[in-house]
Amino acid sequence: MNVLSCFDGISCGRVALSRAGIPVLSYHASEIDKYAIQISNKNHTDIIQLGDITKWREWDIPQPDLIIGGSPCQGFSFAGKQLAFNDPRSMLFFKFVEILNHYKPKFFLVENVRMKKEYQDVITGVLGVEPIIINSSLVSAQNRLRYYWTNIPGVTQPADKCIYLKDIIEHGVVDKDKSYCIDANYWKGGNLKQYFEKHRRQLVFNHSDQNVKILQTSERGRRLTPDGTKRDDKNGIVVRGYETRTDGKTCALTTVQKDNYVTEDFIIRKLTPLECERLQTIPDFYTEGVSNTQRYRALGNAWTVDVIAHVLSSICLD
Repeated sequence: MNVLSCFDGISCGRVALSRAGIPVLSYHASEIDKYAIQISNKNHTDIIQLGDITKWREWDIPQPDLIIGGSPCQGFSFAGKQLAFNDPRSMLFFKFVEILNHYKPKFFLVENVRMKKEYQDVITGVLGVEPIIINSSLVSAQNRLRYYWTNIPGVTQPADKCIYLKDIIEHGVVDKDKSYCIDANYWKGGNLKQYFEKHRRQLVFNHSDQNVKILQTSERGRRLTPDGTKRDDKNGIVVRGYETRTDGKTCALTTVQKDNYVTEDFIIRKLTPLECERLQTIPDFYTEGVSNTQRYRALGNAWTVDVIAHVLSSICLD
């Protein structure tokens, strides 16, 4: 199969094709981030890099059987300013459509974030297929709700693999079954305690101190003791409330640091790059070779490989 991957990132599509057992004759990738390209080239010597998608008319590639891509999502995401197609990054979606209309491949797959219905309808109208909504929590330890538009027939929801956050962390103790979504800004540091208090995200504690209480508040910023009274969080005993999940999943892996924390002996820490790779069902150490900052960014922008592999596995190779 000849494959064209637009907005290729770290070539999660290439990993997914291999995992789905689909033979690849050629894999051409359009990507401009030098660190993402470095990671891809380290792991896959057969990838042919094409560069900027806006210059696609200059490409000399074989007729693709499959075109895949997830255009930049910042303009659509509820976490952003929601400029939608007025955001230059989101406008790149239409470059993908130009490519799709030019090559008319047998199969295509488009991924993007949960967005307002009006934006979703534009993409659906252009592509001519309704999106399939899949949460990565079914195949990984994170809650990551994404929309997938594809003409691959017979795609169903993946089976729940029952993978939990406690199963993928290197050390420490988690306070929920699934991680929050990691985005491309996860690398940003600063005062983690203040960051947690501002955003009310997850913590991981050491079980050795039974006095630690993880509490949920109904009022933003309120501190409660176990009996429901206000109290300062001295000595790590009382922790600011947060929004818990009841479905046993973490939020989606993104590149935003606020979304996931691990703590040991009352010290809040970020998820490690290795843990983020596992949240995205990417092979361990796949992103090694660049700085942790670039690893976090790349992983936050990446696909959950096992979701993509599940979708691609419905392709009939006969």
